[in-house]
Amino acid sequence: MKTTHSQTKIRLHDAIVGVLYLTSVILAFTVSIQWLYMAGAVAALQIISPVTKFCPVYFILNKLMPGTEPIQDGS
Repeated sequence: MKTTHSQTKIRLHDAIVGVLYLTSVILAFTVSIQWLYMAGAVAALQIISPVTKFCPVYFILNKLMPGTEPIQDGS
């Protein structure tokens, strides 16, 4: 099955957000509970992004993959 550039961008977004959540939980468990603020910030951005049509991760991916269709570019 052929993967389109948009599917690749969505999978990269999901992977980056997942890594941020997992990193936050691991650091909260091993270093300090205050690392859970990072997970809270990521969750807040995920809740707000459909309303504002802006996602920082997609913003970066849109810049790194200029030949693809922009996703949640704020328009």
